[in-house]
Amino acid sequence: MKKIFTFAILALLLVSCNDFLDMTPRDRVSEKTIWSKTATAEYSINYLYTYIWDINSNPTVIGLTESLTDELKYTSYNYNALCYIPSEFSYGGSVLTTTYVDAYLGYWGTLYTALRRVNADLNYLHSYGQMEDADKSRLEGELRFLRAYVYFELLKRYKDIIIYDEDLTAIVKDKELSTEEDGWNMVQSDLEFASEYLPAASEANGRINKGMALAFITRAMLYAERYDLVVKAADELSALGYKLESTYADAIGKTLAEGNTEAILQYTFDYKEGITHSFNFYYTPGGDYTVNQSTGGGYGVPTQEMVESYELATGGFPDWSAWHTESGTSKEPPYSRLEPRFQATILYNGAQWKDRNIEPYVGGTDGWATWRTDKEPKGKTVTGYYLRKLVDETYDVNTSASSQPFNIIRYAEVLLNKAEACYKTGDAAGANAVVKAIRSRVGLPYTDKSDSELWKAIRQERKVELAYEGLHYWDLRRWEAADKQYPEGLSGYQQHGLKIEKSGDGFTYTYVSVDDKERNFPAKLYRLPLPASELNSNSSLEQYPEWK
Repeated sequence: MKKIFTFAILALLLVSCNDFLDMTPRDRVSEKTIWSKTATAEYSINYLYTYIWDINSNPTVIGLTESLTDELKYTSYNYNALCYIPSEFSYGGSVLTTTYVDAYLGYWGTLYTALRRVNADLNYLHSYGQMEDADKSRLEGELRFLRAYVYFELLKRYKDIIIYDEDLTAIVKDKELSTEEDGWNMVQSDLEFASEYLPAASEANGRINKGMALAFITRAMLYAERYDLVVKAADELSALGYKLESTYADAIGKTLAEGNTEAILQYTFDYKEGITHSFNFYYTPGGDYTVNQSTGGGYGVPTQEMVESYELATGGFPDWSAWHTESGTSKEPPYSRLEPRFQATILYNGAQWKDRNIEPYVGGTDGWATWRTDKEPKGKTVTGYYLRKLVDETYDVNTSASSQPFNIIRYAEVLLNKAEACYKTGDAAGANAVVKAIRSRVGLPYTDKSDSELWKAIRQERKVELAYEGLHYWDLRRWEAADKQYPEGLSGYQQHGLKIEKSGDGFTYTYVSVDDKERNFPAKLYRLPLPASELNSNSSLEQYPEWK
């Protein structure tokens, strides 16, 4: 994948008449030169922007974290990192050794590499920056936002971590862990600085801005359980003019350049400029490739459990018991009667896509594959569904390049962060108002709730509104609900799909499992283990107690 930012500075270096004594590097510009002026400092920071996309697009070695929940199934049994390992990981048990978990879910080394670069650049800015004070504070705001972003990712995975700042003289070989509270203190301080000194989006020329910092406060401070800060930042963000798009599909697919009022931190791409990604190749319906006599798509598909998470367009959940039979039923599922977010998120049998209808049945254009038996589905679905959300309907399968935008933070999440914070601080009215606003956008009715019913409503909206945006797995860990029995948690259940077969003028739908065994989330996964490389190189560290 080509990244959106590149960093290249070319310069001519003066040549000394005495080559033997001349110690000037000839393959790079000095940090003093780069950080003395605003324009060159911005170029250096541009490179760091790529960390945001890298962490978001590759949250694990095993693909989307939704595959560790009831939302997504990777289809192949024949490949490791993508696709069988996500299922094996979800079964828990003895396979979850420190080495295994670090290899497939850990991110320690990558995040600390990013952190070292950000801290070094902060040091250079303070040491060499000769720009106007306003520019210097703005650039520091960008760097501190990036540092907070990296520390957030470390804290949500590891809790107690090693903290370094821009004082490069404090870097030592052996350093103890700091407390989780100290980590959140740093994240809060960095984001508050950023929100104070960064300009509004309209004045930021596409760079990190005040709205991004405020939005990220609402996400990070939920983890820190500093709920008053979440509400305060959400309200300040609202005052900047962010609001929900009128349609859910526009909230996801519309770019900032097209006037998306909901996108706050969005990565955009340009096919003509070669700034692309490869999401479509993995998640496009397999039939798109079949009609072009090629192979691709369908690596990850939605589950029946996720489909059943959606309400009817009129409110309330349909009764799916008629389709929970291994003998099959010819009764047509209520797909067409489900709410707009389902229609914008999941492709199902007969759904319109491009210039055709989706055919996820045995012998159909998209086709059906049996989990584990068909080790290489080659674009066929194992659940009867494909992703629509985040996939580009205009995508040309003759190329692996994709250019649709990705929202890393959007206003709907900010509102739901506020709803949760209001609930946690006893403000039921504030929480209900947010849930009602989110549901009103898609035409769903809502009656104010309290206590456990209000909490259930907030969880429901986070799951369906933010589906496949990389948040659900981390939400369940953050709530410490993941180790509980399904549907509250991620233990004691299997994922399912509907096997679809032609039957006369209609179809037969058969309920099938797409797992080898029941899934299990052990409580020790609430914190990932320290990697062996860090333990071996840092004598001041011991493995976390739950992983000893």
